[in-house]
Amino acid sequence: MPAVEHLKAAVLDTHAWIWLSVGDARAAGLESFRGRAVVSAISVWEVAMLESKGRLVLGPTLEQWVESNLRFPVELEPIHPAISIQSCRLADFHGDPADRLIVATAMVLGVPLITADDKIIEWSRRNPALHVVEM
Repeated sequence: MPAVEHLKAAVLDTHAWIWLSVGDARAAGLESFRGRAVVSAISVWEVAMLESKGRLVLGPTLEQWVESNLRFPVELEPIHPAISIQSCRLADFHGDPADRLIVATAMVLGVPLITADDKIIEWSRRNPALHVVEM
């Protein structure tokens, strides 16, 4: 992962937020990140869906996990109209609405997106309006 210590802010993709919060080795490159870490509101929904399907076990409860992992320096970004509109204007982007909203959040805020998602990374190579920091 490229150096993140100089980033003032970045949007964390859902998996990056989870990996960082649980100390997963895949987030080791984020240890030096000291900027504003933004999580899209749709990421809370994604975490809840993963937990409800048994694909993710968080504790002690989902609500407590979310509350404790949305504390400084991590903050929640609501899905406001500009993000909703931008998410529908992503040319040639795949159909996943959560990914669309996460990408649009980074673009509207004008900050990089930290992700390991191959589809998003590939799309960003064709669309310089999105700066991606690969995990």
